[in-house]
This record gives sequence, structure tokens and C-alpha cells, in this order.
Amino acid sequence: MMRSSQFLAAFLAAICVNTVSAHDQVVKVSLDKRTLSADALAPQRRAEQLGLLQSSDGGEDVPILNFLDAQYYGQIGLGSPPQEFMVVFDTGSSNLWVPSSQCSWFSIACDLHHKYHAANSATYQKNNTKFAIQYGSGSLSGFFSTDILTLGSLEVQQQTFAEATKEPGLAFVAAKFDGILGLGFPDISVGGAVPPFNRMMDQGLVKDPVFSFWLNRNVEGKQGGELTLGGVDPAHFKGEHVWAPVTRRGYWQIAMDSVKVPGTSGTCKNGCKAIADSGTSLLVGPSDEVAAINLAIGAEGVVAAQCRSLVKAYLPQLIKIIATMPPDQVCATIGLCNAQQIPTPARKLLAQTLMQAQQTQQDDLPPELLRKIIQAEQRTAEKVADSTQCQICEMAVNYVKVALANNETESQIEDKLAGLCDALSFLGSSQAVVDCDRLSELPDVSFTIAGKEFGLTPEQYILKVDAGGEAQCISGFMGLDIPAPAGPLWIMGDIFLGAYHTVFDYGNERVGFAEAA
Repeated sequence: MMRSSQFLAAFLAAICVNTVSAHDQVVKVSLDKRTLSADALAPQRRAEQLGLLQSSDGGEDVPILNFLDAQYYGQIGLGSPPQEFMVVFDTGSSNLWVPSSQCSWFSIACDLHHKYHAANSATYQKNNTKFAIQYGSGSLSGFFSTDILTLGSLEVQQQTFAEATKEPGLAFVAAKFDGILGLGFPDISVGGAVPPFNRMMDQGLVKDPVFSFWLNRNVEGKQGGELTLGGVDPAHFKGEHVWAPVTRRGYWQIAMDSVKVPGTSGTCKNGCKAIADSGTSLLVGPSDEVAAINLAIGAEGVVAAQCRSLVKAYLPQLIKIIATMPPDQVCATIGLCNAQQIPTPARKLLAQTLMQAQQTQQDDLPPELLRKIIQAEQRTAEKVADSTQCQICEMAVNYVKVALANNETESQIEDKLAGLCDALSFLGSSQAVVDCDRLSELPDVSFTIAGKEFGLTPEQYILKVDAGGEAQCISGFMGLDIPAPAGPLWIMGDIFLGAYHTVFDYGNERVGFAEAA
């Protein structure tokens, strides 16, 4: 996962380990699965659970758990005797960190997870250098320590890792994993700590300077997938791998030639940057390009659908009381807002988006009327909404007041508001849903890498989750604008890695993709 990404809550599964010789071996991590939940998917857009596997070339299996089909984690040990932790195996970062026994009393996330106790390890080495990583929800901080890292029977000596004493945000509270084991290049390792896989190579503990992911996207399968350290398992792919050279060390960054979706003019037209990221559940790309893709596949923004529903249900009431009350009181009267409001940058961003949507939808309106709409939205932008419903309500009230002054009918107002709601579907960063009954009608999406086209079917790029006992289909595309010089950037998360067995060849600095078996 990239540092600014959000984490996804997951379900924990049983773990078992088979041991072999600790030198020049292939180490495997198996995954488990459970039914997807819309509630679990919503906070983070990353996912994961599983069973056990033995390959034909021997090796050992260290189970990984699959969080809602997107983010994978497994068991490691730190210290002597080993203290067990569940960690995400993440190609988008390079540090190993786990919660510390010295966590702040106010760190709820730390209290709910396994903690490393230096006093309980005979091989602990004090370091105490400060450590901090910036995530979207805040800074995760602590200090470095050194000890033995255990993967099954494989022991990595002198592994420097971070003891986290502060974990920000609710995402860490809900997560079933304890920490993260980064599989990126040393170039992005915070504090210059040598990443675990580099330690394994330096100590001759793995057969080859290679690791690979097979992620089983079959929700009915007992085996959730496998991370193989030191090699590949031929049973998990078909044909030959197509290789793309690493274009920038740090993340596993490669060049992507194009992204093609029927019904669009194409995205990534002149080539673009991409990273293969085992810590990201979805396919993440620039917001405008993702918005075009979601539109082409018929995905509808969750906010847009809720907006239309609210307009239909509450418009008659709004019209009746709108002339005598300010917007916040109107929405509070019908139960969609709290009466007290305070300023917020998030509200301003929403208002700016709505203003742009209104101008797009209403080019035929007189300039003076547009000016009044914009002024109304600017005034509303100084208040925070208690929820999406409140935000939509106040947007509608501001518009309706102007529309009534322009003598529009209720039917005309409803049509215009529906148009504004539809405009919200173009927000690439919002979660988008599709009709599960229409999956067979949706187009394939293809990504061209190293001259080879890699296609995804609707069944592969749509996530089916449980929403209160009913199936809900979520678009696997999410918008995220990463600024230069790192971006614009496509993040090829587990939706793509699940369809294509992926080899991370550290020795030759390249990434290989082959159809998963």
C-alpha cells in the first residue's frame, strides 16, 4: 500500500505452518477467505483471508489471510522466543513495523492488537532511533529496534523493525492485522532500515532474489492465495510471464502503455506510470480517467444514487417550507441536518464540486441566475454537513430557492436536481456501484504492459460484497490524484494481481505477469 492509502478491516482465519530447512529455500504464505461485507469495504478500499499449500519444489507454507479479496496478511514472529504478529505483505512500502508494548495509553489501536515486548526477547537489541510514517489518517510513529524475524522455520538475523507507539485513525483500530511487512525497495525505507526481503537475500535464506504473488479471487475457494519468497510456483500460472522493467526504484514502478475501455476515447493514451501494489485492493488511477471508466461500465456513484433518492422523497416538503427558512433550518426541520453547523474544508470542497456540476448542467441559464446559485453555494460552503444527506439537502434547497424565483415548476426542478445528482457520478474518487444483474452486459477493460494486452472481465473488476444480506456490486476502479513527481500514477492492486500471477524479480529489477491458474 502507498503511505497515503487507507486500510481495510478484515476477517481473521486459522493459520498453520510446515517447517523445512532454513537456508536456500522457498517460503510460502497461504491465504483464507470469507464473505465480503459492504460495511468492511467502505472505510478503506483495500481488502483480504485463507488455507495452506505445498508446491512441487518443496518449501514451507506460512498462511496469509485475505481481507475481503484485496489486502493480504500472514503470521511472522519477532524475538526469542518468537512473539507472533499478523502483518500485511505490502509491495508498496519497505519497512516492517508492529505495535509496541510502550504504546501510549490513549492508543486504542495498539491496545486491540498484539504488541512486541522487548523484555521478553533474549535476542532484542536496542536502537531507539525515532520512526514515523505519514498515512492519510495521520502519522504512525515510534522507534526502531532489532531482533530475529521468523517466518515459519526461517530465521532472519539482525532485522531492524519499528515499534509503533502511536497509530492514527480508526482504520488501525478495525484492522485484523497487527502491522506491515514492506516488500518494496530500500530506496523508500523510512530511516534507512534494511527491508526484510533484502535481509533474507543477504543471509542466503531464499533460493532466488525473487518473490511472487498468486491471489485466488474465487470467493468459494478454500485457498485464498500464496506469497512465495525465493521463487515461483508453476502450478499458479499459465504460459510465460511478460516482463516489464522497473522504471523507478522504490515502489515496484513500471511503464504502462494504455488502458482501454469500449465507450471511452481511451485513458493513459501516451503511456503512464504504474505500480504493482499487493497492499491495495482496487485499481486506482487519476480521478478524471477513472470517472470516464466508471461511466463507461455503467457504475453509479453512491452519493449520486442517494442524492436522487432524497430529491424524490423530500422535494415536495422542501418547496412548501423553503420560502420562510434558511437552508440549514429547512433541512433540520425535515430531519436531514442537525441545527448547529461549523466551518470545514471538506464542505468547501463539496460546494466547489457542486458549483462546477451546476454550471455543467445549466449552461442555458442566464448569467445572473448562475451567479445567484454560485453565491448560495458559497454561503453554504461555510457550514459543515452532518452527513451526505445534509449536504445534498442544503444543495437542493439553495437551488430550489433560485428556481422558484425563476418560476420553474416542481417537475422542472426535479429534473434539474436529478441532473445535478447525476453529475456527482463523475467524481472518480467516490465509491461507485453497478447493477449486479447487468454484469454480463458490461465491457472488458484491458491494460497494455510491455506490448501485451491484459484484459479484465466484469466478473474480475467488480467486487461483490454483502450489504445487509443482499449482494452489492462495487466498481473496482477508484480515483486518486497523486501529484508530481510521483504521479500521475496507476496503482495495480489486487483486482489486477488476482487475475495475473505476479513475479517481483529483485535481481533483474523487473515485474512479470502471467495468467493466473
